Amino acid sequence: MADTHEIKAVLAGFGGQGILFAGKLLAYFGLLDEKEVSWLPSYGPAMRGGTCNCSVTVSDKPVGSPLITEPNVLFVMNTPSYDKFIATVEAGGTAFIDETLVSAENIRGDIKSFFVPATALATEHGLKGAANIILLGKFLKEVPFTSKDTVRKALEKNTPAKKPQMFESNLKAFDIGYNFI
Repeated sequence: MADTHEIKAVLAGFGGQGILFAGKLLAYFGLLDEKEVSWLPSYGPAMRGGTCNCSVTVSDKPVGSPLITEPNVLFVMNTPSYDKFIATVEAGGTAFIDETLVSAENIRGDIKSFFVPATALATEHGLKGAANIILLGKFLKEVPFTSKDTVRKALEKNTPAKKPQMFESNLKAFDIGYNFI
């Protein structure tokens, strides 16, 4: 496992894209690696289809506040979220953008941006609803703060008992994102 600085991530999109689930997984990676974590969900009045985002911190030190106003990592899965959060990313930070649903160009020269056609890749591979996991895979390829073994354990632990097939689908989605160039 790579030794990295504190992860302060904001994940944003609309309800139904699995934003909160991806954030929960990110926090769970930290828990399994015995890090300090916080996960703070936020969503509009209509969960499915409404705006939602969450803040996740994974750190070696205690987390002072779960609220993140200057993330060093941003995941965005729709244009309104891109418009709202791209300016908040700290200089030197990284943005992971679902270019299938975000029609924007990189407006920041001081951050790394990865445009991944996550929704299109999920559809192409028969993994409807797994674009969030594809973006998470790309993130962990670029910012390897945990191991693939930890990812597997977290996915296993967070797969609903009533939907065991989701485990293999999510592993496949993770690998698609991890291997995306």
